[in-house]
Amino acid sequence: MGTPEFAVASLDALLEAGEEVVAVVTAPDKPAGRGQKLQQSAVKAFAISRGIPVLQPVKLRDPQFLDDLKSFAADLQVVVAFRMLPEAVWSMPPLGTVNLHASLLPQYRGAAPINHAVINGETESGVTTFLLQHEIDTGHILFSEKVPIGSDETAGDLHDKLMSVGAGLLVRTVKALAAGKAAPVPQERLAPADTVLKHAPKIFKEDGDINWHRSVDEVYNLIRGLSPYPAAYTELDGQLLKIFKASKEKVPVIHPVGSYYTDGTSFLKFTCADGYINVQEVQLAGKKRMDVQAFLRGYRPRSVTIFS
Repeated sequence: MGTPEFAVASLDALLEAGEEVVAVVTAPDKPAGRGQKLQQSAVKAFAISRGIPVLQPVKLRDPQFLDDLKSFAADLQVVVAFRMLPEAVWSMPPLGTVNLHASLLPQYRGAAPINHAVINGETESGVTTFLLQHEIDTGHILFSEKVPIGSDETAGDLHDKLMSVGAGLLVRTVKALAAGKAAPVPQERLAPADTVLKHAPKIFKEDGDINWHRSVDEVYNLIRGLSPYPAAYTELDGQLLKIFKASKEKVPVIHPVGSYYTDGTSFLKFTCADGYINVQEVQLAGKKRMDVQAFLRGYRPRSVTIFS
């Protein structure tokens, strides 16, 4: 059960490991692009290429879907980047339902663990497999694997690393469950009572609005944590400017906080509370994403603008 490219890696790994995938459950086709043509999910396209039956329920409690799902008589269900399941679905197979989560649970429960780990400046993340139960991301843990986060890595970079590592961990988990060698551990044992749990709620567009009065580290991490999607952004001469890549300069500031300055050809810097963000890849509203030098060749910003 999955939808985006992140889930395709796990499906592919299970097939390569010789596991029998009797069916795939994914999101319904959705209109996309200028022509609003119906587009298949990445998981559906891959499943069709491998001849695997595909179910695309609109409602997961639909009696017909439940009957269809039950007819496959799966021993185990695997969830990777999919919707929250009702108990009628996750309790169906005899071995239960396993979820692959892109964090080291119990930390970063929620829809956007990769983004929040980078935004918070973490130096380590990972993947976890666990058995589903009623409360989201709280089930007993089966296996986990740590992955370092580089100081300049984006959420996109971490996504790709966890996608690969997670696929391998999922294969290990499925084989352990099939052999009766898995030992589920309650998450409470991994989080003492005084542990502060960090959460990973869904990211919305407004979360990317850069507050230049924050520290240069916080702004830099926000840019990394929202790249490539949905992207951190600011206002440049009244227009929305997305920032995908930047470097930071933690030095005493000599320009007003919230202002930018540029030589018009090679650099564009924004002033934070304790340093500068030197933007490197940007996208102006209605334009293509490009490096800052190419951007400046086609745009003449004012020398300094002060934001509120």
